[in-house]
Amino acid sequence: FHDSIGDFREAERRIITMIKVLFICHGNICRSPMCEFIFRDKVQKLGLGEQFHIESAATSTEEIGNMPHHGTQQILSRLGISCYGKRARQIRKKDYDEYDYLIGMDDMNIRNMKRVFGEDKDKKIYKFLSFAGEERSIADPWYTGDFERTYRDVNEACDAFLSYLIQKGEVVTRS
Repeated sequence: FHDSIGDFREAERRIITMIKVLFICHGNICRSPMCEFIFRDKVQKLGLGEQFHIESAATSTEEIGNMPHHGTQQILSRLGISCYGKRARQIRKKDYDEYDYLIGMDDMNIRNMKRVFGEDKDKKIYKFLSFAGEERSIADPWYTGDFERTYRDVNEACDAFLSYLIQKGEVVTRS
């Protein structure tokens, strides 16, 4: 009986400290779903998946209900990552209260996020590559057609974001 209480308390602690991340781009079919699934894969492979709730969304209505772009699907498939069932959705004002990190891909995303969320009073809005000490945006393959470049940017930013969370003490690693 005592062990089950301990197990329950440990599960309860994990739920309370879960880090909620929302990756955001213009249409939620290229960059943000690539971030969502690559970051989820990275934390799961490190045994940290239960510490995260990870999703993605769009600032626009243009692609709502659509699956990720075939270029994003190809990158994910090559990495052995499924995005089955993912459909684009738009950000909502309540996302600001529901997520700890609202991560945009470029300056336009950040501006549009602030239009929806209002003032960033809790400092939750970030430009993704800022975690890697970069000012540049995640390359947008919708315009460049270069999903490989986008993947390199996303991979760099995911690694830097995870390092940031570990250094900040938000992620409990198994050493």
